[in-house]
Amino acid sequence: MNTSFTARHFEASTRLKDSAEESVKKLTKFYDGILDCDIIMEPTKDHDNPQSVELMVKVTGDLLKATETAPTYEQALTKAIDNMSRQLKRYKNKRFAK
Repeated sequence: MNTSFTARHFEASTRLKDSAEESVKKLTKFYDGILDCDIIMEPTKDHDNPQSVELMVKVTGDLLKATETAPTYEQALTKAIDNMSRQLKRYKNKRFAK
């Protein structure tokens, strides 16, 4: 699985980047056919949830997307990973139910 990390409008620490890439690698236990994963982090104008994380996961024949906001990037990433794991389980069930 190829992983790309993008921090828009801020400078991400190496700890944040490494933890994000490690978290995304765990998605392969839900579906091992993931081709690419893009992690995009950026600040938002929302005062309650100022950080946003977007995950775009490319699987065979489809693109799955999860966007979450939270007070910190770590919390937003956790929410996005949970959302993406649900999508991957649903995708796998639909694909192999035939």
